[in-house]
Amino acid sequence: MKNGNYLFTSESVSEGHPDKICDRISDSIVDTYLEVDPYARAGVETLVTTNLVVLAGESRCVGDVSNERLENVARQAIKDIGYDQDNFHWENSEVQVHVHMQSADIAQGVDAAGNKDEGAGDQGLMFGYACRETDVLMPAAIHFSHDILRRMAAARHAGKTLGLGPDSKSQVTLKYVDGKPVGATSIVVSSQHTEDLSQDDVREIVRPFVLDVLPEGWMCPEDEFYVNPTGRFVIGGPDSDAGLTGRKIIVDTYGGAAPHGGGAFSGKDPTKVDRSAAYAARYVAKNVVAAGLADECTIQVAYAIGVSKPLSVLIDTNRTAQVDEVKLANVLQEMVDLSPRGIREHLQLSQPIYARTAAYGHFGREPDANGGFSWEKTDLVDELKSAFGAS
Repeated sequence: MKNGNYLFTSESVSEGHPDKICDRISDSIVDTYLEVDPYARAGVETLVTTNLVVLAGESRCVGDVSNERLENVARQAIKDIGYDQDNFHWENSEVQVHVHMQSADIAQGVDAAGNKDEGAGDQGLMFGYACRETDVLMPAAIHFSHDILRRMAAARHAGKTLGLGPDSKSQVTLKYVDGKPVGATSIVVSSQHTEDLSQDDVREIVRPFVLDVLPEGWMCPEDEFYVNPTGRFVIGGPDSDAGLTGRKIIVDTYGGAAPHGGGAFSGKDPTKVDRSAAYAARYVAKNVVAAGLADECTIQVAYAIGVSKPLSVLIDTNRTAQVDEVKLANVLQEMVDLSPRGIREHLQLSQPIYARTAAYGHFGREPDANGGFSWEKTDLVDELKSAFGAS
């Protein structure tokens, strides 16, 4: 983020948004393959529209994962989200499965053989970011946007918001003074609802969630609080708009507050550096900020397909570093092996931990007991402090 006075906006979309349904299905399929084989490869995309789900992609697995099983995985994901509507129903929608074996040309680049280590599954550049704007070291606008929808979804699943549907979006605009957020100037929340609810009804259902998320005194003016600004949102989900895996990459990361390399995460196993290296870059950046070595940290890594070592590693602290950035880059690469194998093993990514990442952001989440969100740990802090003589 920059210094000075300005407004900044980020958005989030719920688990019931058409694109997020696709991310959830694709990540559930990745988990299914990893349950059978921790070294499975999977790159599976999903498309949804009115009463139709299409799965397409490639896989490699030592066990048998049938098309019928993949279909059931897709249906269960849709059911868990809460879709039992006439024009998109977990049980009645048609599900087509078009998943083939991974290309041998790609596989030979990734596979370890002889003196060759496991290579990157593709070329590309990935970014990680952390800052002090929130206690989870995420930019504030995207963190609040996610939290509003996450709380709304939890209440919907608990039966506490009768009349609201799975499809929703949020958008938070914050005012910054001297580079620090001080309050919201606009809030937008759109939520699918039943015919019997008016725009004012939805507004008052949504209001407490916004107030609970924002710090005290940060609520925007009443005339800048927009709820279902078109006035009606009854038709939602895939019946209103087709969805595709990987179309919400800025929602998935930092809400536009930091760069994104362009690659999506969902539907990809951890040999694909679009995913694993972005997780590693966040992990390293978060530990730098958590250790007090900088107030903000952006890390870029780049790879070539089939090559194990990163082609470049860049660290930028936006002039907030308390230590030498060149030394910091060298120390971090000694602490964390940023090769595809090194990342996968260090963060223990060869586990079925991905469906839970598909909505409300891949970052700023709490690490869980069975390995999920391992890249959010701050277990490098003491080592980093020691390396720079910090207290």
